[in-house]
Amino acid sequence: MGLTLWGNGQSRAQSVHWMLHELEVDYEKHLIGSRTGETQTEEFLRLNPQGKIPVLEDDGFVLKESAAIVTYLAEKFGADKNLLPHGGSKERAIYDQWCFFAMMELDAQSTYILHKHVNLAHIYGESPTAVEVAKQTFLKQVRMVDRALEDGRDWIMGEYFTGADILLVGTIKFAVEFRIALPERVSAYAERATSRKAYLNSVAASNPS
Repeated sequence: MGLTLWGNGQSRAQSVHWMLHELEVDYEKHLIGSRTGETQTEEFLRLNPQGKIPVLEDDGFVLKESAAIVTYLAEKFGADKNLLPHGGSKERAIYDQWCFFAMMELDAQSTYILHKHVNLAHIYGESPTAVEVAKQTFLKQVRMVDRALEDGRDWIMGEYFTGADILLVGTIKFAVEFRIALPERVSAYAERATSRKAYLNSVAASNPS
């Protein structure tokens, strides 16, 4: 049966496509999108009653939430690729910290609010105050990434590119779409990450033709 990923590159599923290409793992794609009706079919709702993407199937095992999927894949397939620190190590705890930070402080508290009240204002309504607060929140929190990069490291964990970079850069890319001016080091960090062959391949593979 193998791996099957539900979700296209215009959603948080892009992070999962990216990890799969870093791992060079074959997988089946269902490039469905949010709010298209494709996540509300009986087939999909059996997988995820929330009606949200991404969803990963692995030989009958079903996993949701992009950060959980990225970490699961790195742990299962990436032992020789340094994409994930060893479980139980201090490095793994720091990795988890950055993943939770990306999804909560940068995504949920910032870019998702922007998406709702700018791109989806016809559904959620316009809210100029919420939009401005979300932008300021992102700028405040992304300074933590900038500070971590002060020592000249290429990647957030240091020498090795990991799933935490995928999740962080995913949110940073959304911020760029909303014309948030990033610190220079953070911009350079995102450019390094999105210049990787796996990222470029994942973008090509995850967008409906």
